[in-house]
Amino acid sequence: MKGLFLSLVMLAGTFFVTSTVKAQPESGAKIEFEKEVHDYGNVKYGANGTCTFDFKNTGNAPLIISKATGSCGCTVPSWPKEPIAPGAKGTITVKYDTKRPGPISKSVTITSNAANEPSKVIRIKGTVGPAPEGTTPTNNAGPGTGN
Repeated sequence: MKGLFLSLVMLAGTFFVTSTVKAQPESGAKIEFEKEVHDYGNVKYGANGTCTFDFKNTGNAPLIISKATGSCGCTVPSWPKEPIAPGAKGTITVKYDTKRPGPISKSVTITSNAANEPSKVIRIKGTVGPAPEGTTPTNNAGPGTGN
């Protein structure tokens, strides 16, 4: 009987601690994207492969993006190097090499101090049309391969 009572007290204590911890608001920087996937649709071979991902720091501390890495060399991200203040917005720009005909399915992994998502993946997709007659397409990793 004593063991049962002790078990019930411990179980109740666990629920109390768990609900108290979850009820506290998460502090620190938070990153929230307007979109997480950019769809190029059908693009011409050699067209402008640049797109942007806008985000906001919805947290209560400066957001610092330490790096952004494309899933392959054909996907090159650039990001703000300075801290993003709470409530401020920023943009990550991704340039895709459209001299690779075929489907696009790539990702960019963003590493930051965001409390909600310290490692965030954004994606690009679409299809690059065929190379013009007499053009040799770039084909290092095969069209549209990778993440």
